Amino acid sequence: MEAPQNWHFPYFNDEMGAVIGEAIAASDAFLVGRRTYEEWAAYWPTEAAAASPMAAVMNATPKHVVSRTLDKVEWQNSTLVEGNLATAVTELKARPGKNIGISGSAALVRSLLDVGLVDELRLLVHPLVVGAGARLFENGTPPVSLELAAAEAFSSGVVDLTYRPVPA
Repeated sequence: MEAPQNWHFPYFNDEMGAVIGEAIAASDAFLVGRRTYEEWAAYWPTEAAAASPMAAVMNATPKHVVSRTLDKVEWQNSTLVEGNLATAVTELKARPGKNIGISGSAALVRSLLDVGLVDELRLLVHPLVVGAGARLFENGTPPVSLELAAAEAFSSGVVDLTYRPVPA
């Protein structure tokens, strides 16, 4: 999953764009780790909203940043999640509104799976073996039982898989 800018875009098509757009429209906040925050904060604020409608959405949507090393976040509509992660995310989930989306942020996803705070795991599996780099699930990740909620294959060969954790 590391460095998608090096392998993802040849597979991006209208089908994938529609699915990503639907996921973003179904969310009214993002929860991101430090690395994803830093990548997004370096890119989206400099994109003109007129040239990229996605820039307007990314800049306007509230972003909750989970980090052990950052002491402040400066990108508009960003707040640093402080204190216990499980408590903070439980409080965010209790607020009224739409979904809270996560993109990238593998360590954050693993942490949330560990404490049972992931409602849905959506994976876009590309027909490509990268062969190096970070993986979503590292060696030693505790098992989590999942049930397949939806699956769709795109003409590019990418498969969109939606899983939900099986209650214990």
